[in-house]
Amino acid sequence: MEPVQQVVNEDAASVEKLNHGYRQILSELRKVIVAQDAVVEQVMISLLVGAHSMITGVPGLAKTLLIKTMASILDLGFKRIQFTPDLMPADITGTDIIQEDMGTGKRQLAFVKGPIFTNILLADEINRTPPKTQAALLEAMEELQVTVQGTTYTMERPFFVLATQNPIELEGTYPLPEAQLDRFMFNIIIEYLNADDELKVVHETTTLRQTEIQRTLTGPDVLEFQRLVRRVPVPESVARYAVAIVRASRPADGGLDFIKEYVNWGASLRACQYLVLGGKARALLRGRFNVAIEDIQALAYPVMRHRILINFHAESQKISTDEIIRRLLDVVPTPKSGL
Repeated sequence: MEPVQQVVNEDAASVEKLNHGYRQILSELRKVIVAQDAVVEQVMISLLVGAHSMITGVPGLAKTLLIKTMASILDLGFKRIQFTPDLMPADITGTDIIQEDMGTGKRQLAFVKGPIFTNILLADEINRTPPKTQAALLEAMEELQVTVQGTTYTMERPFFVLATQNPIELEGTYPLPEAQLDRFMFNIIIEYLNADDELKVVHETTTLRQTEIQRTLTGPDVLEFQRLVRRVPVPESVARYAVAIVRASRPADGGLDFIKEYVNWGASLRACQYLVLGGKARALLRGRFNVAIEDIQALAYPVMRHRILINFHAESQKISTDEIIRRLLDVVPTPKSGL
């Protein structure tokens, strides 16, 4: 592990560039997005880690607008897929078609790339398509490649899948399997705005207004920041704390009464990894060069809420996964050092 001071000395310019870029991103987003700073931060952390995220919220909260604007600000390729029940895997990955060579007159197969070949892919209402089509994303999300008819095609980097879900319309939906949910770093919840912010949205969206978005960062910048995140040191006590929270969420490992009562399956190993990686990115965005307990605690909700499978008893008592996480944070001891 690299000493903190070494990271500071060697990466000071990159850290300053990251923080300046983040301030610019917030400034540009505020031209079209009102409030939602916590949501923006979580999306940014996901990009800095190089992971994919799910965004859950009722219609009209600017989920699609947020992702599309973020792609414009970062000067990254962007494509949107509206997931529907009749969407096929080839509609996502692409397919081989027969083309005729104008010179020789011979016909041959040629691969036509699907919308997945981009930098930021918006999978809009991902739970409205059957599992077979949902699974078309898995290889690209995990291995940054797509295999069609036995031929493998490499994705351009950076590559992110940002998927949206509508939590209130469940008719005609196909809940994502736990194995696929586990591939998303965050499940980001977008809440309703307060009264003042809603009023501001009404004023800004019901008048003639032209907004120009300035591009602030590029794909190579994002890749540089991803490498920087990996170099941020993590105190042993903080890493152990992250692991302790995740292990305590499992009925077999934790031994906590409320976990045994309400949880069928706890969070996976990926939760430990994403807590630490997300903590690194969050620390950098706050101008720090090491991960603190507060970073782990702040990210526990978006990292773990879709990885904890509650049982019918919990649902009948309206015990949510966020409530389970809150209780875990209350009972899992924090390191005495505070780091």
